[in-house]
Amino acid sequence: MSQEAASKSPYRIREDFPILSARRGSKPLVYLDNAATSQKPRQVLQAMEKYYAELNANVHRGVYDLSIEATERYESVRRLVAGFIDAHSWREVVFTRNTTEAINLVAYSYALGKIKRGGKIVFTEMEHHSNIVPWQLISGLKDLKLEAIPITADGYLDLSQIDRFLKDADLLAIVHASNVLGTINPVKKLTKTAKEYGAAVLVDAAQSVPHMPVSFKEIGCDFLAFSGHKMLGPMGVGCLIAREELLESMDPFMGGGEMIREVTLSSSKWNEVPWKFEAGTPSVGDVVGLGAAVEYLKRIGLDWVRRHEEELTETALQELSEIPHLRIIGPESVKDRCGLVSFILADIHPHDLADYLDKTFNIAVRAGHHCAMPLHAKLGLTATTRASFYIYNTREEIHMLAEGLRQALKYFKA
Repeated sequence: MSQEAASKSPYRIREDFPILSARRGSKPLVYLDNAATSQKPRQVLQAMEKYYAELNANVHRGVYDLSIEATERYESVRRLVAGFIDAHSWREVVFTRNTTEAINLVAYSYALGKIKRGGKIVFTEMEHHSNIVPWQLISGLKDLKLEAIPITADGYLDLSQIDRFLKDADLLAIVHASNVLGTINPVKKLTKTAKEYGAAVLVDAAQSVPHMPVSFKEIGCDFLAFSGHKMLGPMGVGCLIAREELLESMDPFMGGGEMIREVTLSSSKWNEVPWKFEAGTPSVGDVVGLGAAVEYLKRIGLDWVRRHEEELTETALQELSEIPHLRIIGPESVKDRCGLVSFILADIHPHDLADYLDKTFNIAVRAGHHCAMPLHAKLGLTATTRASFYIYNTREEIHMLAEGLRQALKYFKA
């Protein structure tokens, strides 16, 4: 094995993640809840510690060296993210706390200000609550219509009537990869169709940016949102990528310090983009951590990440499909899935199943509706169990999951 190949082995990668050495008795931690949040390599933890130990100062506001250096470090991450996501310019990168805040920024700064009364917003039945609730909140303020593109029985979007949904739409808000079904949606194609009808497009990329190459330019959307904590970075930082001309035309989401150029007692003038949308002291240490996470993923390569997760997902689909009374949710094709598998096992409640796997085998999986209650209602389910994979997971861990599920079936059905 070459040195380069060895560096991209999940066994070598695991050495960078202190938490993965945790054990419960003799059992190692099998962490399969990456769709909720990823673990953090020591490179990210060390970058954040170094910032607070050596560079801690408020950014943009000081003329002393420490503040200038902190500002340069902070803004260097903006440029790094712009290149990573293939934005047109670093000015298209707005730092937020997470994907949810990024979508809310679009709801209140764009949709509420730019969509005329009685307009229409379209999303899908497979959306995370974060891409449903903000539109519901603003819909009553301007009498906006909300419509959801349905899904098929096998977990794909039903695009048979897509023209009917988009012909009078003002905004299409769509998830790139479903956090329940795993379905990877054809966002480039849907963006093109929406644009032909004059609609703006927002892509929720929380489950895609950490796991596969994503190009803002190539997709052609107007807004793209993702979170740092799902891509090896810390909690508390996310990004909204938005076309610069749209950001220029939008009013700020929040008001306060940093996002202003001039303030009088009667009026204010806004700062340039993207700072117009970053009110108050930013979470500089978290942004630094995000930068370290992006550098880590760039070294590994998103193409490798995608291939690795396809292999793990294929193994999981094969092994879980052989377990009696287990039903897998979502597409059968691994090429149409991101690195997760949701399922139900007999009539065992997902919460009981997840607790059993944790207590008995130290396997961490997700259980519940995964912030996608409308999707579960469409499927006729109250909850599912979800295993989701990342760069440090191995096939052996998939085997351990499968064996744990077989043992759970015996335990609950004994």
